Amino acid sequence: MTEYKLVIVGGGGVGKSALTIQLIQNHFIDEYDPTIEDSYRKQVTIDDETCLLDVLDTAGQEEYSAMRDSYMRTGQGFLCTYAITSRSSFDEITAFREQILRVKDCDQVPMVLVGNKCDLEDERQVSANEALVLAKSFGCPIYETSAKARINVEAAFYQLVRQIRREQNKRCPSICKKKKK
Repeated sequence: MTEYKLVIVGGGGVGKSALTIQLIQNHFIDEYDPTIEDSYRKQVTIDDETCLLDVLDTAGQEEYSAMRDSYMRTGQGFLCTYAITSRSSFDEITAFREQILRVKDCDQVPMVLVGNKCDLEDERQVSANEALVLAKSFGCPIYETSAKARINVEAAFYQLVRQIRREQNKRCPSICKKKKK
């Protein structure tokens, strides 16, 4: 059975743990307890292939940024997550992506941009259009999700697996396109 190492990154409080637990355990966690690092596994079937998702839920807080290099090195695909209710979390996304590309020494890596908390439309600070523009500049898909309302949670994670498969099918020796020297 194929195993996929997925890493969910983003600023503090954007809902990384809530999305992960909604995917793995099918329930919403209401209380906020900052994560240092948690790993979850779940067997799923995506496009008729049974596979094992190994999801690493990471710390958004800056004080844990030193840990990022190690999990970025081992991850095959990344969910870059912001909250649609937080302009600052959206502004941080480019830095997360740049760090991933630097650590993996590539120009491109399987990635999905995730705008979480889409159930809080009245509190929106990031328009769907500007997120779409950012996703296009990254060359990756975007999903607006809600861990609370269970909107697009599976879709975002499953799309990331499809991105990884696409990259692997290109017969690339590693999971990323190496930088041109």
